[in-house]
Amino acid sequence: MSKCDESTYLGFDFSTQQLKAVELNSDLQILNNAAVQFDTDLPEFRTMSGVTIHKDGRTVTAPVLMWVKALDLLLDRLKIAGVDFSRVASLSGTAQQHGSVYWQKGVHQKLQSLQPNRFLHDQLRDAFSLADSPIWQDSSTTEQCQQLENAVGGPEKLAEITGSRAYERFTGSQIAKVYQTKKAVYNNTERISLISSFACSLFVGDYAPIDYADASGMNMMDLKTKEWSPQILQAVAPDVEAKLGTPVPSYTNIGPVSKFYVERFGFNPQCRVIAFTGDNPASLIGMRLKTGDIAVSLGTSDTLFLSLRQPKLILEGHILSSPIDKDGYMALLCFKNGSLTRERIRDSCVEGSWKLFNELLNSTPRGNFGNMGVYYDIQEIIPSVKGDYRVNKANVQLSKFNSKEIEVRALIEGQFLGKRAYAEDLGVSLGENTRIFATGGASNNSAILQVLADVFNSPVYTLEASNSAMLGSAYQAKYGLVRSDTSFAEMTQNLPPPVLACEPSRDANEIYAPMVERYRALIKNITNQK
Repeated sequence: MSKCDESTYLGFDFSTQQLKAVELNSDLQILNNAAVQFDTDLPEFRTMSGVTIHKDGRTVTAPVLMWVKALDLLLDRLKIAGVDFSRVASLSGTAQQHGSVYWQKGVHQKLQSLQPNRFLHDQLRDAFSLADSPIWQDSSTTEQCQQLENAVGGPEKLAEITGSRAYERFTGSQIAKVYQTKKAVYNNTERISLISSFACSLFVGDYAPIDYADASGMNMMDLKTKEWSPQILQAVAPDVEAKLGTPVPSYTNIGPVSKFYVERFGFNPQCRVIAFTGDNPASLIGMRLKTGDIAVSLGTSDTLFLSLRQPKLILEGHILSSPIDKDGYMALLCFKNGSLTRERIRDSCVEGSWKLFNELLNSTPRGNFGNMGVYYDIQEIIPSVKGDYRVNKANVQLSKFNSKEIEVRALIEGQFLGKRAYAEDLGVSLGENTRIFATGGASNNSAILQVLADVFNSPVYTLEASNSAMLGSAYQAKYGLVRSDTSFAEMTQNLPPPVLACEPSRDANEIYAPMVERYRALIKNITNQK
């Protein structure tokens, strides 16, 4: 075996509830993995599901030092799992999007001279001007969002520049809030990182740049020029550009791993660190989506994402820079009411049994006798609606359906009709080459996937390996190293192909194309009633 064949690649995933990592060989096959659960492995930080929810119910943060200590633990666990760090040719990573980390003045020098005989968390205990990072679950910046939109001429203009209208969880409004409410903290901050670039900084022993894809989730970067928008910077805070640094393509080879890792863990001094990115862009990499493919993640919240050649102005969703093509884009639609809503209807209809739920779903015909329903336990993002709404074939609103099987099918069809409607609003044209990739918890449910295939009139595939964001970061580790010699498609061509889960029924389009239009009319009617 040649030395090149013995090389391995590491991908790190700083997600909300845990830090995990995977080691791949040169054929991108999984060799080892390990994880650290924040709540159980680091109870001293007193988080619940990896976060701290403040008394106002809207401010949500996570302790920065918890992530640093988790990395200390994880590297030891990887070693115990059998990872030979001297073989690692490159590493990359991903993190929950939007969260921000505030490095204290003077820390730059400390990062560059980490001592190998001490834990990272010991050395970086006083490194952060803000001990608790605002994260993606925070919704306390409504006032700052309004300020950002007003500064550029409204939500449409902000979406045109940055790919999204102002969202409370996005980093621009979070930085503005820190400046407005904690001026001393802001003034004492040398560098502001996203969680992804903060994690990357730990590995390079220097401030790592923010990558284009994750920068697209800040409401600050001009999507077309890939530079910070001067107009928005001015609205956020003074001197913020100097604190952010210059964004870079997501596959950028940042530099060699810090001497700390060479001396403490035996990393090869030649090991390269590739830019870290956000979890949604990393999932796009991990799922190996091609143009025309649509990924549907069915989890606590449901997410739909796809590659785009050109950005499109949307107010209810996000356009991000592509993580593997600096001139490409990806679209992202988030739906808060995912698996918890499915579980509520399951519990009310069949007392918690997925087997009985699926039997009810399969016992009703496609189109549900013309009955339709939309179900929102919490305020939805798109559409901005809360509550349950049901209509019959004549579009007359009902308080309830007359059978449990109709309720079950109305829920699943309604969720997927919405996803198709909003995907079409992005300019997606469903055709014979369209493939749907299902991931997340409900992707194991063949009855639900059959409805997905029918509503989109497209075959549904699943991938052999889960954890698409973590895998995507490991693929990026190799791609950042070899991209001058090979394309991403060539690099990943020998990976197991996606598995066909189900094909659409023959009459699917005939049934569901009109129902998509009925869905649009129903939502319009509900929002008008509000």
